[in-house]
Amino acid sequence: MAPVTRTSLSPMTPLEQLRAGRTTRRLVQLATGLVLYGVSMAMMLRSGLGLDPWDVLHSGIAAHLPLSFGTVVIVVGALVLLLWVPLRQWPGLGTLANVVVIGLATDGTLALLDAPGPLLARAALLLGGIVLNGFAGALYIGSQFGPGPRDGLMTGLVRRTGRSFRLVRTSLELTVLATGWLLGGVVGVGTVLYALAIGPAVQVFLPMFTVPLEDHGVAVEVGTASEGSGVEGQHEGQHGRRPRLAKRLRGDGEGPARARDVVDEEHRPVQPAGC
Repeated sequence: MAPVTRTSLSPMTPLEQLRAGRTTRRLVQLATGLVLYGVSMAMMLRSGLGLDPWDVLHSGIAAHLPLSFGTVVIVVGALVLLLWVPLRQWPGLGTLANVVVIGLATDGTLALLDAPGPLLARAALLLGGIVLNGFAGALYIGSQFGPGPRDGLMTGLVRRTGRSFRLVRTSLELTVLATGWLLGGVVGVGTVLYALAIGPAVQVFLPMFTVPLEDHGVAVEVGTASEGSGVEGQHEGQHGRRPRLAKRLRGDGEGPARARDVVDEEHRPVQPAGC
């Protein structure tokens, strides 16, 4: 069986993820990506210039509860994961690790990192956090151990509703952002900058760090950037797979959704949503 190319994301069940090979490298890459993701979240939080939508929600909740920011991240991740049950989504090892590791890494970094005073230093911390967030997201997505709980919620809603990925993601993140803002979450220029920059950042790094695995059926290729902010740029040769992917998108197949089965109508794989 021929392996897929380095820039292919393979749709796999959780069991297939564990049996896909290159386990040591993938586990190291997964752990590194999740830890760095937590570090990047702490950097953006310490900048005080705005957070991504999910972290706006986390900061809003943390402002009203005697819990650390990282603990709120873990609790919200676990609650979001429960929403996978009616959507018939199966969590992978990376999904479960995502729930716990990112929150712990965020709290650990917040304990070591003080908020800088000068605006220029805060802006540098914000920009560094966004770039690191894209790098870390590419690492854990590229390990192919399953999406994070928030990504899985979006892909599950796409599969069950038949709506486009773009519509579902936008609606969900606007709801999360508005709720977090009403709770007192940190919204600012960083929120807008993150929305504009995270797609291109992941797009740059993901082809570099997607671990090539044996082909389990349909592989979603990630190439160079194209229009939009998602992980885009599919090869022309994939257009013939549209009916098969569309069938999975509508939920016509049997069994629960696989971690990478759902892409939007223009074959755009999932980029990380918050964490």
